[in-house]
Order: sequence, then structure tokens, then C-alpha cells
Amino acid sequence: MSTAADKLKGLEERKEKELAMGGAQQIQKQHDRGKLTARERLELLFDPGSFRELDMFVRHRCTDFDMAQTFIPGEGVVTGHGTVNARLAYAYSQDFTAVAGTLGEMHAKKICKVMDLALKTGAPLVGFNDSGGARIQEGVDSLAGYGEIFYRNSCASGVIPQISAIMGPTAGGAVYSPAMTDWIFMTKKSSHMFITGPAVIKATIGEEISFEDLGGAMVHNTKSGVAHFACDSDAHCIERIRELLAYLPSNNMEDPPVLDSGDDPGRADPHLDTIIPDNPRSYYDMKEVIRLLVDNGQIFEPHEHYAKNIIICFARLNGRTVGIIANQPRFLAGCLDINASDKATRFIRFCDAFNIPLLTIVDVPGYLPGSKQEWGGIIRHGAKLLWCYSEATVPKITLITRKDYGGAFLAMCGKPLGSDYVFAWPTAEIAVMGAEQAAEIVHRKEIKGASDPAAKREEKVAEYRDHFSNPYIAASRGFVDAVILPRDTRPQLISALEMLTTKRETRPAKKHGNIPV
Repeated sequence: MSTAADKLKGLEERKEKELAMGGAQQIQKQHDRGKLTARERLELLFDPGSFRELDMFVRHRCTDFDMAQTFIPGEGVVTGHGTVNARLAYAYSQDFTAVAGTLGEMHAKKICKVMDLALKTGAPLVGFNDSGGARIQEGVDSLAGYGEIFYRNSCASGVIPQISAIMGPTAGGAVYSPAMTDWIFMTKKSSHMFITGPAVIKATIGEEISFEDLGGAMVHNTKSGVAHFACDSDAHCIERIRELLAYLPSNNMEDPPVLDSGDDPGRADPHLDTIIPDNPRSYYDMKEVIRLLVDNGQIFEPHEHYAKNIIICFARLNGRTVGIIANQPRFLAGCLDINASDKATRFIRFCDAFNIPLLTIVDVPGYLPGSKQEWGGIIRHGAKLLWCYSEATVPKITLITRKDYGGAFLAMCGKPLGSDYVFAWPTAEIAVMGAEQAAEIVHRKEIKGASDPAAKREEKVAEYRDHFSNPYIAASRGFVDAVILPRDTRPQLISALEMLTTKRETRPAKKHGNIPV
């Protein structure tokens, strides 16, 4: 008969076996690949000593292919909860040292349990993905496990923040859960995402391509836009995740945390008065403008390498989190195109779901022209911006620094789409189109009939620019609430944000709209 002491010792022995994961040799292989183990990742994510593990002793039920005799520590995934920046969070971390972290029935059940708890308690969920994919020996049970996870991703969307960290191979069905979460982090040179791997691609269509070129971190951060962050290492990735969580509320019923930044809310910056070039064809760096406006010049930027003609980032104004969407004149003159529209749309919808006010900074000549854009569906993709700004009920503040032409005037949160407060600098140009194009259309006959058409064209361009390329006509119609000195922008934005903290706005009751995806 076992004594109490024997049972206590038995527990410790069982725990030691689980904590050993796939064994010293497999752990060393993981480290040799430049990767941390599943447990090391969780230790870095959570505040020291706060992690509490769930389901350590869960076992698979597969008996085919000699699986009845196969011991898989932790069923290939470590799950639990703890605190991040002193706030509750949940996480799961796939263990590549244990049968390559493959997903079977009970592996999926562990993940689903922690997802359910996160949803019930209203706390963020972080998933560390490092897996060989579906556990083939378990067949349809493995596939069903993925389906259970996907279903929960959908249910949790817009309720709690969901973050995926890709820290190893993620292929086939395994890529879809990260794609359904809010944010995807990838580690350079050690993580890959793809539906079909290089070997199958070569066998089916004859294309030869490497893992890195097919689905590496920079590919998905620059070409596909699937991932939002490319990190140098596992440790760097986790540091960035902790930083992101500091900007976010725990769930959709809370406001984002307010932190004392120590930056003077009344701070003016005369440098902003000279940042707009006199030549309308010259560019400037919109990130410089943003950094001069926000607390301590600090921004947190997703999609830094994708669709660079538009910027999305989190920042703080007087300690309050804001989501910033801004045209970047350094790339494509800040035009809106298909990728920029998609990038901004998803960010705006995330901010609206989690009560994060929106600041839109505008310098946009319009939508990017050309057959490639038209055939790619710029109408449909561009309409997403109109849709999501109209749909958003969080405080919406717009700042127009220079060009604001045509349909882009609306697409960048113009007053008719529900902007609560529109500021413009004296350098703002709000019109249907640029002066050159407008003069060619309005004064076509007069220019053609002139003795010196070139001189007449320049005269009419200057005339149009003087009359329309300013913020005052829009201000006279109430489409601009205030024309301000650039140096005073920060205190003006903070004042508007404080005024809008009690904003309440509703939409007609419906199941859901049909966004032009």
C-alpha cells in the first residue's frame, strides 16, 4: 500500500518526466537551431513566477501505428496562464522537442481549453507555433482538432486580443489559426508559413523554391502581408509581444490602459511649422511628424515592411493609447492602393473592436491609377476603407497636413464618414483633384485656344491652386473643424481626445454587415 509520502514522490517524478520534454538531445537540437524551448518561451512571456500550467498530464488516445506505447510529454504543447505587465494572460506553446509538436486530438483539446478560459475571463491569448503539423497517425481526429481551434478563433475575434508567434515550421492546416488571430509575429530564418511545402510544389508544378523564399518571415512581412512583425530571435519576438500587450485592453469591454508618459501634453514643436516642403511634388517623412506629436516620440508599428505608402501604428497621447493611420509621402507619394487599403482596414477594425481611438493623418493624392490596380480590384479593396471608417464608433480624429484629393478625402476618414474632429494645417489642399489635372479639365478649351498654351496652362494651374488648394473652403462648409498652426498640433489633438473620451455612438441593429472583402 502506497503511503502519502510515496504519492507525493510519485507526483514529483511524473512532473520531472514532463518537464524534461523531448529529452536533453532534442532540447539541444532546438537550441542549435537558434530556438528556445516551449517552456523557455513561456518563462520569457510571463512575469517572473506568475505562470501556472494546465493539463500537464494529458495523454493522447491513439493506438494505431504503435502509438499506444508512445509517450509524448505534455502531449506536445504546454498551456497555462499568468500575468504579463501585471495583467492576466493565457498562452499555449507547442513543443517541437516532443514528436515535433504535432497536433493530435488531445493536443488540440489542451489548446481549446485555454482558449475557452481566456474567452470566459476576458484576457489576451498568445500562441507559440512550432509544429510539424497534423499528427498523421491520428487521422481525422487531428483534422477535427484544428477545426475546433479555428471555431474558437472566430468566436474570440473582437472579444479578446489574439496573438500568434510563429517560431518554427507552420504548414498546411496549421497556418489558418494564426491567420485568424489579430497579430502574427515571425522570427527571421527560423520560422516558416505555407500551405504547401517546397517538395510538393516541385512535384506538382515543377517550381523549385527554398523554405525561406516560400514562407520565411521577411516574405510574409514584405510580399504577402500575412505577418505583421519580423523579429531577430525568439527573445526579441517575446519582448515585442509584451510591448504590444501594454497598449491593448484585456478585452472588448475595457478601455486601453492609461500610463503616465511624463511628456508635457501642452508641448508645442516649432519644427512642424517647416516640415511641409514648398514644392508640392517633394516628399517628407510622415513618421517624423508622428514622432513629434506622440508621447516621447514612441510608436509601435505593425506591418513596417508592407505597403509602405501607408503607416499604421500604436502610440500614446497624454498616456492614452491611440491607433494611427497615416499616408507616407515617401512611398508612392502616399497614394492608396490595394495593399495599403487592406493594411489600414484591418488595423482600423481591430482598434474599433478594442476601444482604441483613431487618429488619421492625411497627405494623399488619391488612389493609385493603372490597369494592374483596377484588375486587382482596387474598387473593392478601396471600398473597405470607406466601410470600416463608417462602421467604427470609437473617437475618430483627422489631421490633414497637405494633399487630400478626391475619393481619398473620404477614404481617409473625412467628416462625411463620421470623423468627430477634423484639423487641418494651413498647408492643407482639399479638392477634387490636383491643380494640374483640374486646370486641364476645367479650362481645356481656353488653354487649347491660347496663343501660348503652356503659359495659359500655368496661369490656370496657379489660379486653381490659389483658389482651391487650401483648407478654408472646406472649413467654410464645416468639413474642417479647425485650421491650426502645425506647432500646436499635439496639444490640440490631446484636447480633442480628452473631449471625446465619453463618446457614445450606435449603429442600426443587424446580425452583421457584408464588408466588401
